Amino acid sequence: MVWNIPNALTLLRIALIPVFVVIFYLPVPWARPACALVFTLAAVTDWLDGWLARRWGQTSPLGAFLDPVADKLMVAVALVLLVQADGTVWLALPAAVIIGREITVSALREWMAEIGARARVAVSMAGKLKTTAQMVAIVLLIVGGPVLGLPVAGLGLMLLYIAALLTLWSMVLYIRASWPSLTGRSAETGEG
Repeated sequence: MVWNIPNALTLLRIALIPVFVVIFYLPVPWARPACALVFTLAAVTDWLDGWLARRWGQTSPLGAFLDPVADKLMVAVALVLLVQADGTVWLALPAAVIIGREITVSALREWMAEIGARARVAVSMAGKLKTTAQMVAIVLLIVGGPVLGLPVAGLGLMLLYIAALLTLWSMVLYIRASWPSLTGRSAETGEG
């Protein structure tokens, strides 16, 4: 079943990307909080579509393809806009690490799928922790200014560095799992 609620939520997440970009650049005081709300909605639909697909047995090849694409697009667009708005090395560095990791792991997963070993690079707990830290960090960075006296931007930047470290760690786990295939060695015998 291709057209189902989980896939509709994934498509909604993709449709929210241009909305997010337009709101980000609106010259109004409520633009950043509205962007944070749009990004939060996208993050919630990311969790919800996967949960519903598993719970209702509505997984599909289209959903399996679109879900990670939607996630990576939204995160990459948000990070690029944040770096453009605040062009400091302190923000650009973890953003580059996160986007670079996503490209690397996506390419690795595609290659592993081509050789029939996609299961070796399935989503890990480290990847899920990375995603959670990253989503919360981006929301805090979008809000930017102090909220109830809390330095939201500073907390967001600190959490983004934690997400970048988790990003690197999960990438190491993926590469380690696929290393026998990358080096042409059999995982069982250790021979190439």
